[in-house]
Amino acid sequence: MIELPAPDTSLAPTTTTTPIPADPSAPISAAPPAAAAAVTLSVTSAGTSALTWRGGRLYRHGAPHRILSGGLHYFRVHPDLWRDRIRRLADLGLNTVDTYVAWNFHQPREDDAPRFDGWRDVERFIRMVGEEGLDVVVRPGPYICAEWSNGGLPSWLTGRDVAIRSSDPAFIAAVGRWFDELVPRIAALQAGQGGPVVAVQVENEFGSFGDDRVYLRWNREALAARGIRELMFTADGPTELMLDGGALPGTLTAVTLGSKPDAARRLLAARRPDEPFVVAEFWNGWFDHWGERHHVRDAGSVVDALKEITADGGSVSIYMAHGGTNFGLWAGANEHEGRLQPTVTSYDSDAPVAEDGTLTAKFFAVREALGARGPVRMPARTPTLPPARVPLVHRAGLLAGLRAVPALTSTGPRPASFERLGLDAGMVLHTARPRVPAGEHRLVLTDVRDRALVFTDGTFLGVADPDHQELPIRGTGAAVHLEVLVENLGRVNYGPGIGRHKGLIGPVLVDRRIVQGWDSVPIALQEWSAADLTHALAAGPTPQPAGPVPQPVGSVPQPAGPASAPGGPASTHAGSTAAPAGFAVATVDVGAPADTFLALPGSRRGLVWVNGFLLGRYWDIGPQVTLYCPAPLLRTGENIVTVLELEHLGGLLELRDRPELGPPEEYVEEFG
Repeated sequence: MIELPAPDTSLAPTTTTTPIPADPSAPISAAPPAAAAAVTLSVTSAGTSALTWRGGRLYRHGAPHRILSGGLHYFRVHPDLWRDRIRRLADLGLNTVDTYVAWNFHQPREDDAPRFDGWRDVERFIRMVGEEGLDVVVRPGPYICAEWSNGGLPSWLTGRDVAIRSSDPAFIAAVGRWFDELVPRIAALQAGQGGPVVAVQVENEFGSFGDDRVYLRWNREALAARGIRELMFTADGPTELMLDGGALPGTLTAVTLGSKPDAARRLLAARRPDEPFVVAEFWNGWFDHWGERHHVRDAGSVVDALKEITADGGSVSIYMAHGGTNFGLWAGANEHEGRLQPTVTSYDSDAPVAEDGTLTAKFFAVREALGARGPVRMPARTPTLPPARVPLVHRAGLLAGLRAVPALTSTGPRPASFERLGLDAGMVLHTARPRVPAGEHRLVLTDVRDRALVFTDGTFLGVADPDHQELPIRGTGAAVHLEVLVENLGRVNYGPGIGRHKGLIGPVLVDRRIVQGWDSVPIALQEWSAADLTHALAAGPTPQPAGPVPQPVGSVPQPAGPASAPGGPASTHAGSTAAPAGFAVATVDVGAPADTFLALPGSRRGLVWVNGFLLGRYWDIGPQVTLYCPAPLLRTGENIVTVLELEHLGGLLELRDRPELGPPEEYVEEFG
């Protein structure tokens, strides 16, 4: 049984409401944050929601109101920086913060109870928003999209034979158990209990996925049964198709969009004439994929669309107001025409508050449009370490280092998938000993997800991926020691590909013969401890074969034109001489911890840990060049940066004082 905290009336939402100007071109005025102006606190009566609507207008405790919200995800910001980022959103002129809740972040393994401590303390985050005088909108999913791995759904669930996001009893039973843990925590922080939560979303953009009305109604009822009394709403793209699938009778219908808000307003007015116009996500920027350009959006375009949305009392949530970072291996992926598009580590999203907290030109343009009053309390930039170049010292070979970390081996006639091994992210090392006749033959990996490094008798053979399934192999008539290191580049977070399995899914062939008899070892990089890193580093270097070392050919995805970086897969070729892959370290001495941006010139693709914390993935196909390292990850004195390079290790670690996210490309998301 979950013990609910007693109501804390110090967290009651403000009763100051948002004035609605008669002139739609006038600045949009938001209620001032508590730190900037005196406010009156009150608690709603039991069973009464703070937000209501009638006649196409939104009200807060009976007074006309406009939600001016911004997306800020607690799981993408270091907890020591939560308050800083919340205050920056308040300075932007917002009166509300909205956040998703990522189920897989709280419960990565089924056998372990969901965690709500430390970085996962969503209740602390919500309280902190309330302490800064802002309301909270919570979006508990269970599916969240958000360019987050698997759309927030745990891979231990989607890996089963279960119809996700449906009324399949196996799916809703699992969601019900998760909601038993999560929803009472949110309910205890509602406005009616003295907290800042004023609205809760039902599922998430369901109309772009399916049309199971039984499931959607179950989701709403599951929230209500566990104590949600504040405003509930759905959110979908502004098309007939999506609204038909995602809207619910008697539940406020919001939309998500990046452009053409007037068309969306007309569509909703025709379908729901009594409801206020609410844009649950206004895409004022966009995310990036590896191998593409860095997406940006002009501030003038953002302001114009924002004014259209908020005209005549419209409400909005700016997605993202502060994007943060896909730390570790939490970045998701998209699929386009069967091709995987992995999302980069940065979730900057060209937001008004940049990944490192910088107040951008867009911040000040949006703030002016919102009619924010009072001073900007937070500095425009946070302190950074001075630029530096530190040697990277190679410590262990790739396979030797990976093998040195203890893990259970699964043995079977075919390679074990990530799901069979209970592995959400990271890699799997598969080993077999097929006999290869003398002469030239073909090694075919028929379905690899997502990218595999292939070795025979300790020598690197090449890279296999969905576009490059075949590698040449020379046999002598003897058995070869075949090793295939498969990497998960990110689980799909949107569309029918959600939950797709990872690993060597199809058979591996020598010519037409299937290779059978495999050992599969999971490499749970995201779960590695400091001791695991120590084991890997202590393994020592792998002896390098004499002569040129073959380098990878092909990649997932292919570099996109000008975004291709020198030395990326498009420019590599068999026969080039490379520095050894594997594990390397750099020691960084810090006087006073501050933000920094890490770059690895000459290195090709891999992962970075800072003092044992997995910062994220780098890849020289771009667009992202630097990895944001927030100050709380550093300490005074010696700091250890560990690099796992998968293909070609450079010799330096650079500390920079500004980010480099790649060549920009103007992008505005539109529905047809």
